[in-house]
Amino acid sequence: MGQCYGKVNQSGVHEGTTTTMVVSADRDETTAQSANGAGNVPSVKNTPARSSSQSPWPSPYPHGVSASPLPPGVSPSPARASRGSTPRRFFRRPFPPPSPAKHIKASLVKRLGGKPKEGPIPEDRGTEPEQALDKNFGYGKNFGAKYELGKEVGRGHFGHTCSARRKKGELKDQPVAVKIISKAKMTTAISIEDVRREVKILKALSGHKHLVKFYDACEDANNVYIVMELCEGGELLDRILARGGRYTEDDAKAIVVQILSVVSFCHLQGVVHRDLKPENFLFTSGGEDADMKLIDFGLSDFIRPDGRLNDIVGSAYYVAPEVLHRSYSLEADIWSIGVITYILLCGSRPFWARTESGIFRSVLRSDPNFDDLPWPSVTPEAKDFVKRLLNKDYRKRMTAVQALTHPWLRDDSRPVPLDILVYKLVKSYLHATPFKRAALKALSKALTEDELVYLRAQFRLLEPSRDGSVSLENFKMALARNATEAMGESRVPDILNTMGTLAYRKMYFEEFCAAAISTHQLEAVEGWEQIASTAFEHFEQEGNRVISIEELARELNVGPSAYSFLKDWIRVSDGKLSLLGYTKFLHGVTLRSSNTRHH
Repeated sequence: MGQCYGKVNQSGVHEGTTTTMVVSADRDETTAQSANGAGNVPSVKNTPARSSSQSPWPSPYPHGVSASPLPPGVSPSPARASRGSTPRRFFRRPFPPPSPAKHIKASLVKRLGGKPKEGPIPEDRGTEPEQALDKNFGYGKNFGAKYELGKEVGRGHFGHTCSARRKKGELKDQPVAVKIISKAKMTTAISIEDVRREVKILKALSGHKHLVKFYDACEDANNVYIVMELCEGGELLDRILARGGRYTEDDAKAIVVQILSVVSFCHLQGVVHRDLKPENFLFTSGGEDADMKLIDFGLSDFIRPDGRLNDIVGSAYYVAPEVLHRSYSLEADIWSIGVITYILLCGSRPFWARTESGIFRSVLRSDPNFDDLPWPSVTPEAKDFVKRLLNKDYRKRMTAVQALTHPWLRDDSRPVPLDILVYKLVKSYLHATPFKRAALKALSKALTEDELVYLRAQFRLLEPSRDGSVSLENFKMALARNATEAMGESRVPDILNTMGTLAYRKMYFEEFCAAAISTHQLEAVEGWEQIASTAFEHFEQEGNRVISIEELARELNVGPSAYSFLKDWIRVSDGKLSLLGYTKFLHGVTLRSSNTRHH
């Protein structure tokens, strides 16, 4: 479902102000915002996005992807054109941006020919005659008896949101927000299922302070009513605009920590939001220190720990590259947070073009600009933080929990949440060969303090026994302590079934570090070369041994076609892995069709 929880359209512009038109993604409303004159605009040059240099590795999408969704003949993004032709990409401009209000899928269908589907249905999975659709959701039928509607506070494609008050019960006279979704616009079984899933997710995800509270769901012959907490402080987008487009670093940190906190909670429960953007974060009140709440789970979905999604949904400016490649998971949300953080720190979008196809091309092929003002005055830690969220290889991005422990945001007094990535990595480690485990143990001995902060926090959350070890029971209980109904729906606990060997052994912190590190993420760290070199020294002493090309191929699960490049990984002098071979072995290889390529 598209966003329809927002603000009333405003009109009227004060003399001497610049009108900034903001077209909210996934809703059919254009809101006029008044901003002060150009005197407060940061001195930022209009420069094209930097083009990505050719990577020595092939595509960072190892799970199998289709070709780019951009059709042949689409002109390159204006964001990659000459300096003089670069369109304005800042949050204060005299014309509206290309509307991301339509779903990305609809945009692609339109460009490829044919009429785009109305509403947020990302995939054309068949339509049914409307009269055959069952629009009975099983929700309460007594909305009118329970609630008194107030004024409209937002309008979207499928309906609108009103303030309301409860007439009786525990919430009597308490103001609430009611999202009203028209059944007449539910024209496919998929659109009906989207509404069911939105309510199910809102109901199942409970208990986080930065998540909008769900109260009730009702229906009648014409509408579905989703009753939620009323947030009266406006959107994050409004506050960005009110500040002239950017935040100070300290103020940006306060915003980003709240975003990461609630997203890490969702991800642990197996829920991917898929539409993170400033419009979908509301403040509880107008105060500067008001809490933010994440809203609009209309595009969200449950996902298993090792699952992948392939439907193209989201908002153009915030969509991750792998979403356009139709193979993505939780990391797509992290990319969106990177875009939001970039905007907070400099006041412009990292990927910009006049058209949606241009935006997509920029997302796929361009790198964000970190050279122009105000970036030279931004701290190195902040720049590193954004770069590690906006890595086009999703495997190299930090998780939301890791981002909370990044040097830019680190706060020893703030609790660190449990990270589902630890479970995925430990599972892989337990199934790895002794040679691979030896390579990872050597790598763990070269970790810097920045990585160890995160690993110590995760190990503590497993509540090790008195002797300092953990077993399968520790992993099981840690999940149980954080479980909501959503975790069961997304079958997150199923991952414990693949960690069975831990039921009969203990794992101490030293081995946990080897098991819970990601080589791909470390490759994105600025000091990766030094880490790899130090790790190889440990490997030479404790794990390196003579290995044949055939055995190395079996270790990597590749066939004879890979022998031609694997031979370069083994030293001629003693038949052991070289430094190059060690780092490539840690990284792994991926076979594509009949050709063997390593990346």
